[in-house]
Amino acid sequence: MTKNNQKDDDESVEEEEELELLQVDVGDIMKVKQILDETVAGTISEKNDDLSSHGSKVKIQEDHRHDNMKLGLMFTACCFAAVAQFGLKTEFPHDSNRWLLGLCCAVYFCISGILQLIMTFVDKDCIMVTKPLRDEAMIKLVKGSGNKEMDKYGIRVRTQFPRFSEFYTVILEFEGKENSEYVKETWSVGKFFDVDGFFDEEGLAIEIEELFQRFERGDFDKPETSNGAKTAKKSKKGSVKKD
Repeated sequence: MTKNNQKDDDESVEEEEELELLQVDVGDIMKVKQILDETVAGTISEKNDDLSSHGSKVKIQEDHRHDNMKLGLMFTACCFAAVAQFGLKTEFPHDSNRWLLGLCCAVYFCISGILQLIMTFVDKDCIMVTKPLRDEAMIKLVKGSGNKEMDKYGIRVRTQFPRFSEFYTVILEFEGKENSEYVKETWSVGKFFDVDGFFDEEGLAIEIEELFQRFERGDFDKPETSNGAKTAKKSKKGSVKKD
C-alpha cells in the first residue's frame, strides 16, 4: 500500500510539473483579447466533453463555411497580387502591360475592401459560429434541458473587450435569428490573469462551460433595451409625482 501511495504521489507531482501557465503582457490589450478569444473558441468545441450538462452525449461543431469563404477571397486577392508582382514585365520597353498591371492592382484592392467590409459590418464582434444540432439523440437531450431551437439555429459566439477597460464580455446567441435570445456574462480580466500575467485558462473554460449550459437550459437574459425603457418610465413617473 505504501508503494502504491508513493507512486500516486509521484504521478501527481509529474502532472503538476507538466502544467505550464501561459504568461502574457497584460499591458498588450490585443494579445490579452486574442488569448481570451482562443480559449473561448477552444472551450466551445466538439472536443470538450465537459461543455454540455449532458457530457459527451452532446457535441457542438463549428461552422467553417463563412471562414472558408473569406479565405477564398483572400486567396483570390493574393493571386492577383502575385501576377502583378511577378507575372508581368513592366520594365521598359515592356510597359505595354501597364493596363493589365493596373487591373490586377484594382482587383486586389477591391477584394481587400470587400473583406474589410465583411469583418466590419458582418462579423463585427463574432469569433465563431456553430452548426445546428442534427443528431436526433442530441436534439432530444437539449430540448429536454429547455432550449427548443438548437436544432434550427447554430450558436453565434461574440466577445467584447473595449479599449481601456478591464471587463471582458462573452455573448451566446442564435445565428441567423432576428432579435435572438442570448446569454451574456462579463468578467474582470483580473479574475484570469495575476499581476505577473500568468493566465488561468482552466478558470475561464469553467466559466464558459457554465455560460453555455445556461444557454442550453434556455435560461436567457432579458433584453437591456426593455429594462432601460422601464427604468426611464419609472423615473419619469417619479418626477411627475414629485412636481
